[in-house]
Amino acid sequence: MRIAVTYENGAIFQHFGHTEQFKLYDIEDGKVAAEEIVGTNGQGHGALSGFLTEAGVEILICGGIGGGAQMALAEAGIKLYGGVSGMADDAVKAYLAGNLDFNPNVHCDHHSHDHGHSCGGHHCGENKQGCGGHGA
Repeated sequence: MRIAVTYENGAIFQHFGHTEQFKLYDIEDGKVAAEEIVGTNGQGHGALSGFLTEAGVEILICGGIGGGAQMALAEAGIKLYGGVSGMADDAVKAYLAGNLDFNPNVHCDHHSHDHGHSCGGHHCGENKQGCGGHGA
């Protein structure tokens, strides 16, 4: 099994669509067998699920994530554990121990900020799904 964590300086990066690195963990017999940090080469919201699929990722642990990205991950068969903060290694250990603190209803929460992008590649309310379940 392969787990990916959005990554920045040892911690879980809090905005999936802007993550520049993932830390990948190969799990064997319930333990971390190998780990590596990989760059995303500047890929954005939509391309990241393809990036993870190509890397053989089955599980993603991250902070905030928008509705469009959540749908792309679901379509790729990648299980999402969002709304997680703290250190990446600690989150993976907690997941393996069965006690990862995550938010099953995680959504992006940056719409009140005006920093020039939309969430998950769409503008909230423009599609039926909305953003993270809180749109139209």
